Amino acid sequence: MIGVSTYLESGARWGVWELEAALLPIGYPRLVQRAGGLAAMLPPDDPQRAPEAVARLDGLVIAGGPDVEPARYGAERDPRTGPSARERDAWELALIDAALSADVPLLGICRGMQLLNVALGGTLVQHLEGHAEVVGVFGGHPVKPVPGSLYGTLVPEETSVPTYHHQSVDRLGEGLVASAYAADGTVEAVELPSAGWVLGVQWHPEMGTDVRVMQGLVRAAGG
Repeated sequence: MIGVSTYLESGARWGVWELEAALLPIGYPRLVQRAGGLAAMLPPDDPQRAPEAVARLDGLVIAGGPDVEPARYGAERDPRTGPSARERDAWELALIDAALSADVPLLGICRGMQLLNVALGGTLVQHLEGHAEVVGVFGGHPVKPVPGSLYGTLVPEETSVPTYHHQSVDRLGEGLVASAYAADGTVEAVELPSAGWVLGVQWHPEMGTDVRVMQGLVRAAGG
C-alpha cells in the first residue's frame, strides 16, 4: 500500500458540482499501479494523525503542488513565490516526520522533494529560470545521476525527465546528499543515506514512461 498526498482545492468542478475537493492528478496513482503497488490517497488531515496514517502504509509519496511557505525555512517571501497551502504544508511535513521516524520508504516528487529538504532544515531557491518555460505545460531536460547513489543505482544513465518547477533546493537539509543534477547545476534528486529508503526527485515521473524510481519505492515497501 503506497500512500500519496493530495491537493486540497476549492471550486473543483465535475458534472453538476462545484465543491471543495481533495485532488490528485491521475498520473500519480497510475505510476504506483504500473510499478506494482496499490495507491491510496492521503488528503490533508490533522498533523497529529500522521503517525497513525503512516503506520498503515508500506510506502509514502509526497506529491507535487504549490510552493512551500517560505516561513517554513526562515525566508522572506519572494514576489514570484506562489500562494501558500498552509494546511497541506503542515500535513505533509508531519507525514514526512512520521515516515522518517518509522523507517517507511519515502519518495518526494517536485514539491515533495523540496518539502523533504525543508523538513530536515534545508532551504529553497524561490525562483529560477528554465525549468518551467510555458505556463501549464510540462517541459523536459536531461538529468545526470551521481554514481553509486540510490538514484544512480535505480537509473544509472543520464535521462531526459518531465519537468515543471520554478523553485529548487538551496542549502541541503541535515543528512541529505544530492544524487542527480541538471546541466545548469540545479540539484535534481536528493537522498538520505542514513535512512532505509528516502529519495526526492525534482521532476515529475508520473508524467513520463520511466517507472524505475517508483519501482524502487514499491520494492522497498514490499521488503
